[in-house]
Amino acid sequence: MLMDYGSLPPEQRNLLRFIFLEPRARAAQYDWESVAKFVLGAFRVDAARAGAAADVEPLIDELSRLSPKIRAMWADNDVHGTQCEAVKHIRHPVLGPLAFEFSAFAVDGRTDLSTVVYNPAIPEDAERIRSLIDTRFARTRSSGSGKTG
Repeated sequence: MLMDYGSLPPEQRNLLRFIFLEPRARAAQYDWESVAKFVLGAFRVDAARAGAAADVEPLIDELSRLSPKIRAMWADNDVHGTQCEAVKHIRHPVLGPLAFEFSAFAVDGRTDLSTVVYNPAIPEDAERIRSLIDTRFARTRSSGSGKTG
């Protein structure tokens, strides 16, 4: 809803980069600081669960040089379990306020993976999203590009 990850180079496809370095991420969140702390804490747990704590140090070092916020939050050493359910509210740049129910959980047998599933919290938001997708799809079909991203 907020980023076309497919348009980014593979090495830039990272939620931490988006949350801490992209002004769009901050503008989209009603409570950016809480979201950022949660994402970073869940990342810390996932890295430890996967036995990759040392592997993520170069990424954290790089992001810490670029963002004082991530440097301070990483030093706080907060952790958040990756299994949860909640409602997330965002400001979409075209649709405005949207609410999503989400569930996050670990993938059994794959310590390197976790899954987050988002669903519009109310039928009106689902319809607005569907309308935007339909409009963009129709536009790309009429331009002949065939790309639906």
